Amino acid sequence: MDVVDRFLENAPGDRLEFLRARFDAGLAWVHFPVGLGGLGAPREMQQEVERALAHTPQLDTGVQAIGLGMAAPTILAFGTEEQKKRFLRPLWTGEEIWCQLFSEPGAGSDLATLATRAVRDGDEWVIDGQKVWTSGAHHARWAILVARTDPDVPKHRGMTYFICDMHAPGVDVRPLRQITGEAEFNEVFLTGVRLSDDLRLGEVGDGWRVAQTTLMNERVAIGGAPVRRGGGMIGLVADAWRERPELRTHDLHQRLLSLWVEAEVTRLSGVRLREQLAAGQPGPEGSGMKLSFAKLNQELTGFEVEFNRDLGYDDWAFRRSESVDFLGRDPGYRYLRAKGNSIEGGTSEILRNIIAERVLGLPSEPRVDKDVPWKDLPR
Repeated sequence: MDVVDRFLENAPGDRLEFLRARFDAGLAWVHFPVGLGGLGAPREMQQEVERALAHTPQLDTGVQAIGLGMAAPTILAFGTEEQKKRFLRPLWTGEEIWCQLFSEPGAGSDLATLATRAVRDGDEWVIDGQKVWTSGAHHARWAILVARTDPDVPKHRGMTYFICDMHAPGVDVRPLRQITGEAEFNEVFLTGVRLSDDLRLGEVGDGWRVAQTTLMNERVAIGGAPVRRGGGMIGLVADAWRERPELRTHDLHQRLLSLWVEAEVTRLSGVRLREQLAAGQPGPEGSGMKLSFAKLNQELTGFEVEFNRDLGYDDWAFRRSESVDFLGRDPGYRYLRAKGNSIEGGTSEILRNIIAERVLGLPSEPRVDKDVPWKDLPR
């Protein structure tokens, strides 16, 4: 690609300066507008760019995933021009890390019942509440936040979407220890946190619609990432199979073949999904990809541990997770960490409802609270 060649001719050697220059050259997200990290080009060109720049400084997707996969497309869709120019560049380069303040102790799968309040005070909003399962909050400079601004209307209509300053007074981040011993997740307490109105994304009361953009992109980011044939988790399992012939059995062989087929079907479904994305925004199909990813990942990690006949994980010490590198860890860690795949990014049960109703067109479940003001809902 000529644009990549021209960029590489004058690219700086320092990692951060290289990433900044790549963004400014429109090679961050090629389908984004010119001046915002893109070229206004077809989305499928991104794969060509990534191949051409494969041996140059790369992003740390282990800590940047939420910013790249969720915050950025939401800011692009609903942000003002000032917000786009302020946030997208340092988000992409990793100078500012993002987290997601959506789930709450009483509003996990049913996000629309969230209780965190945002009360307007002149040109500011005062936020009070608690969020949970917040990946990477201990690294984050900013967060995408949904809060309730009108308790007198039904639950889906009384929310507003904000960009939250994680360094603001009243933000308290506390670790949540996982089954691995690590604290990749957090709970976040918001007490009298003041956010200026220019940190609002979208209209007041339109938070549910804005959040849907985030959630659809989240599921694509988790389940629809490009994977080469025989790559990812199935590749690790296949490598172990080739390296340890003494552990093979007929039954394990049959299961591995079945998992290979399922992995390839999932990969090809991801290719089709990304082709659909090239023509527009993500839809409910992303929920199907995320559901398949979670199920397959748990089955593959379970197979890997069973094949090795050893969990191979003996470090249960509590520690903060600096980054998330699922494939770069040992089989025991992968097996334990994969248990969260069917919860994070939308539980598998909720995703099945979305697929049934919005993809297959089946009748929706009865929702007796749909038109009830949020303040009157039983809690």
